[in-house]
Amino acid sequence: MSSSSKKVVLWSKTGCHFCGEVKAFLTSRNQPFVNIEVEGNDVLRDVLEAKYGIRHVPVIEVGGEGKFEALLEPDLEKLAALLAQPGEAAAV
Repeated sequence: MSSSSKKVVLWSKTGCHFCGEVKAFLTSRNQPFVNIEVEGNDVLRDVLEAKYGIRHVPVIEVGGEGKFEALLEPDLEKLAALLAQPGEAAAV
């Protein structure tokens, strides 16, 4: 599965430094992503709490075909590894 075929969902909020870093990283790799803005929407934070036991952002979900892996911290090296094709080096 190539990185372009992987779906990325970013849970973020305006003004979050780490969220901005993740957005810039994805944009620099031409990786499309869906941004879910949680600012002022406690229901979305409730969803994060139900799924992962946390209420903070960023949360990055990467996957496809109904199977996603979540990064609960803004670790760009791990994100690069998730986006890399099998057998391809994960460049940050």
